[in-house]
Amino acid sequence: MSRNGNGAPALVVAGAVKRYDSTTAVDHISLQLTDSDILALVGPSGCGKSTLLRSIAGLTHLDEGSIRINGVLVDDSKRRVPPEKRGVGLVFQEHTLFPHLSVIDNVMFGIRDGGRKAARERASEALAVVELAGFHDRYPHELSGGERQRAALARALAPRPALMLFDEPFASLDPNLRTQLRHDVIGALRATGTPAVFVTHDQNEALAVGDQLAVMRAGRIEQIGAPPIVYHEPANRFVAAYLGEASFLRITDGGAGPVTALGPVAVDNGDTGALESDVAMVRPDDVTFIPDPDGEAVIAAIEFRGVTWSCSIRLADGTVVLSNRSHVDPVAVGDRGRVELMAGHPQIPIPADR
Repeated sequence: MSRNGNGAPALVVAGAVKRYDSTTAVDHISLQLTDSDILALVGPSGCGKSTLLRSIAGLTHLDEGSIRINGVLVDDSKRRVPPEKRGVGLVFQEHTLFPHLSVIDNVMFGIRDGGRKAARERASEALAVVELAGFHDRYPHELSGGERQRAALARALAPRPALMLFDEPFASLDPNLRTQLRHDVIGALRATGTPAVFVTHDQNEALAVGDQLAVMRAGRIEQIGAPPIVYHEPANRFVAAYLGEASFLRITDGGAGPVTALGPVAVDNGDTGALESDVAMVRPDDVTFIPDPDGEAVIAAIEFRGVTWSCSIRLADGTVVLSNRSHVDPVAVGDRGRVELMAGHPQIPIPADR
């Protein structure tokens, strides 16, 4: 994919605000996307993630703030560049292919520069990237759901956009196809060096696709960073709980330092942050259950998940924590034992939600 070569970030959003009557859908959001990176926007329904994406695309106009794409100001809440001149490619949940056009003609539709021969060559290249090289003459009704979404991606990539935008592109697909197509789409973006913003409500998808992950709530970004950092070091309890299963244990002052029912809470370099937090977080893979008839912990519930058993364990003080256990090493409700943290898996102090 061609770039303008000016060294500017692929996307800069500064103080973006979008209101609908008394509702602020996007509330002073700022973020930056470097060239070729992928940003995943995740959050519950109504948090503003699709409104932000539509604002970047030019389908919705800002009330305050600004948006720059490859260094070009496209919206400062007063002057706005129309969507077709922003150099963005759009892929939505609905495939939006023209039913009366063949696959190759659908992909060629968005190419505005060069002659028909050059457009056909570029369209063929885009179809090859999404593994639809032999589908030129088929029509949308002759394609499966996954193939139609691939064709929609090829049509968005063919004009060589400066930025790709995806709004829940796989939501209508079955889980297995969704995973495969997601892998293929990310591969196509990597192969072409195209930066992208992915909107999704699927936490696993957000963790899988992004170089950067932004968690949104009520129009604001609660935390943005590399997915492992956001997952393992959440900014608050909302982020911790939204990105996957977690257990929260009350922190108390154990005299020698902060503790929970699972033991000491690690504090780096004498930092007292843990004491300022109400709870510490552990993920199910942080916790191990060791069967022991004299143990004070009890298996309260179990759930089979194929590769693992998900165990709810009641500790001596009544706190319930989750733990994953291999499917070849099951336990039963009522089994007693000890609960320990896996080596190298500390409890993470969680700041109180704002």
